[in-house]
Amino acid sequence: MIKQARILTLLTAVTLSLVVMSGCNYERYVQNSTYDYGSKNKGDPKMLGSRMYGTVSGLPGQHDNAWFEYSSLISNDVSSINGVAGALVMLTDKNAYVGITTDWTATGTMKSGGRATREQDNSGSTQGVYNNDTGSPYWNNQRIATPYNSYFTINDHNQISSELKQTIAIHVRKLAPSVQEVHISANKEFNNHLIQYAQEAWAGHSLMPWLPSFNKLVKHQFVGGNDVPAPLDVQQGQAAMHK
Repeated sequence: MIKQARILTLLTAVTLSLVVMSGCNYERYVQNSTYDYGSKNKGDPKMLGSRMYGTVSGLPGQHDNAWFEYSSLISNDVSSINGVAGALVMLTDKNAYVGITTDWTATGTMKSGGRATREQDNSGSTQGVYNNDTGSPYWNNQRIATPYNSYFTINDHNQISSELKQTIAIHVRKLAPSVQEVHISANKEFNNHLIQYAQEAWAGHSLMPWLPSFNKLVKHQFVGGNDVPAPLDVQQGQAAMHK
């Protein structure tokens, strides 16, 4: 009986150890996966290798692009990444520019701040309205990111998790290996500019007339340029008035 009790105790201890180890392994698996961009464990496969995003070439005039185009292939691919609600990707002769919105499909997409720093008020969705302040059910479909009932935006691209940016850049470079740099932002205004360029591309229109505006936009977003172009619909309205 004593021997049997000892065997039973030993088996129980082994079983508990396996359960604990299994739990630890699962936790580490999640942290190493694209469901978690905040843990930053040593050896996390998301951060192995050199940095693939941001200013890496050191070349002058990096944002003086000669042309740009919307890539539906890469946009769809980046949109499938955990933590990314939607993506708009523009390719140029030099770079890839990525606008993203985020969601709850992964943790740690934002470096710091948490729930209190969210830019969107989604409370109106439970009341059947778009704008919870005015009660309006309407929204401007030329804007992909808004302050109300929208996926999440992050004003400063430096506040996006480095693990998420690395993951996105790897996806982009796999499909567009010739790009020199991959610049990523979740800024609300940046996304709203990109959706209008994408809408022009979807309509079969050339984006070349908007190249100066686009270059001004990316310089403002990524290197602190002083000039911010007006949204495309505003520019088009102004052009129509002067005809």
